[in-house]
Amino acid sequence: MKIKLVIALFTTLLVISTVFTSVSAQNFEEYKKELFVSSNDTLPYRILFPKDFDRSKSYPLILFLHGSGERGNDNELQLKHGADFFLKDSIRENYPAVIVFPQCKTDMSWNNVKYDLSDPETEFEFPKKHEENLHLSLTEGLINQLIEKFNLDTNRLYVGGLSMGGMGTFELVNRNPRRFAAAIAICGGAHPNIARRIRRTSWWIFHGQDDDVVPLASSMQIFEALEKKNADVKITIYPNVKHESWINTFAEPGLMSWLFSKNR
Repeated sequence: MKIKLVIALFTTLLVISTVFTSVSAQNFEEYKKELFVSSNDTLPYRILFPKDFDRSKSYPLILFLHGSGERGNDNELQLKHGADFFLKDSIRENYPAVIVFPQCKTDMSWNNVKYDLSDPETEFEFPKKHEENLHLSLTEGLINQLIEKFNLDTNRLYVGGLSMGGMGTFELVNRNPRRFAAAIAICGGAHPNIARRIRRTSWWIFHGQDDDVVPLASSMQIFEALEKKNADVKITIYPNVKHESWINTFAEPGLMSWLFSKNR
């Protein structure tokens, strides 16, 4: 079993001290504010272009789905986690890509998972098959528009997300099983029944061992199911880490090199 147990207390403390800052303290002006419109529905999103963006070149797309705490319509809060990572000079210079952070409306979701976070004993009921979801449909329309508008490399479409967005990542790939080259799912989860449909995408799954919001089992069940389907999948479990495993994920030194090594 390809499980990477990360025992790095020093690294965790260092990451928390340097990465865990509020959205108000960040300068996200380079993420342009945009709005995707489809019929009577809209999807706010922020988009970051590579340095020295050249329309004659074909860039990868990195789409990132935020968690439930970043929902709204301000087109800002979705940048709270992860946006600063993609702004780093080292990332933008070595891994040029079009980065997109859409924002899900309040009281709606990137996924169709049934749960009640007000209940400490809640169980996550993951969908066993494709189900309709307005925000995933809007996201699919946005991806199609971006591909056409910016001549994106359709062999290097990447998606990732955390918590609610991590679950949404599994569902988005399930809806589009031949579209994404690689996916990153942070403290999310999925029903093992969908493993057959999402097996063509390369997966890196992350979870905190002591997650008290979304249990580790939510990621383990889909990881094990993907392994049985001989998928290109690995999981990193962070000991002594609760729900905020995205802090550790964005400190993984091999994250971007792994992502950019994947082609459809």
